[in-house]
Amino acid sequence: MTLEDWGWSPFFAEKFQAWEKLGYLPARVIRGEKNYFRVWSVQGELTVRFAGKVRHKAGGRANLPVVGDWVIVELQTNQRGIIHALLERKSSFSRNLPGTRKGQNRIEQQVIAANVDLVFIVSGLDRDFNLRRIERYLTLVRSSGAEAVILLNKTDLCADPEGCKAQVEAIAGNSPVHLCMARNTVQLDILFNYLQPGETIALLGSSGVGKSTILNGMLGEERQKIGAVSEADGKGRHTTTHRELILFPNGGILMDNPGMRELHLWGGAEDLAESFSDIESLAIDCKFRDCQHKTEPGCAVNKAIESRILSPERLSSYHKLKHELLKLQQRR
Repeated sequence: MTLEDWGWSPFFAEKFQAWEKLGYLPARVIRGEKNYFRVWSVQGELTVRFAGKVRHKAGGRANLPVVGDWVIVELQTNQRGIIHALLERKSSFSRNLPGTRKGQNRIEQQVIAANVDLVFIVSGLDRDFNLRRIERYLTLVRSSGAEAVILLNKTDLCADPEGCKAQVEAIAGNSPVHLCMARNTVQLDILFNYLQPGETIALLGSSGVGKSTILNGMLGEERQKIGAVSEADGKGRHTTTHRELILFPNGGILMDNPGMRELHLWGGAEDLAESFSDIESLAIDCKFRDCQHKTEPGCAVNKAIESRILSPERLSSYHKLKHELLKLQQRR
């Protein structure tokens, strides 16, 4: 295996030039543990920790290494090393860290993964199916700089898979939408078209939607543990407890992720422009440039709702996410 197999490119090579003269190695974080990382370098797989100065200079959680990052490593003995720096990211997607602090919602960026080219947004066609959640995932992915593909899994548990697909296509913009039943590996064949040498694909979705089943089906082996979904609430257990990069034999890298129960956005209101491009396009014809698409006269967006071109739920979701992002910006 080469660095290029793991996603090394001229972009990172340029950032590494100054470090190369000092005798350090570039390495990609392929798995994160509690107190150390597994990375891949020209010396093979290494176990590394980051130097204390890395945490000191980071200034916050968002600037510490995560799975997918390229880092600068000083090689030690017995396949171990020390991380001295983090190379600039080509892309990253983040959420606002869940939880509260001093009685208020926490305001802190959590980078979920770095240097991802494409994201498979996985939604189950059982109780997990939720258009508003898919809109939230699309906003998160598109603000990161990655592209999105939507996978609607568990077609065997849905009375009208094609109807659900049509609903998702109406909000997905240019993102492809595929139906599948992950336990039928033949239905996963289309996903191999997205695997390209040196490119990284991340699997995102709630617990229990079938991310690990999809990964195992594509690998042809039981690589990831699979847990049962509760019949009471349709929610899955966090069987995937860590993020990990997995290199496919024929090229391409897949990242499995733990399911996320809470997905608080991180970014600005401008990040909605792509995930709600239909509303943004309609807004061009509004009478007032600063139209809020609520009660203003001459609102082209509300006219589209009256004409049933746009659903009220879609606009309500747009307002909700915009309010969340504006409030986040104000608090930051």
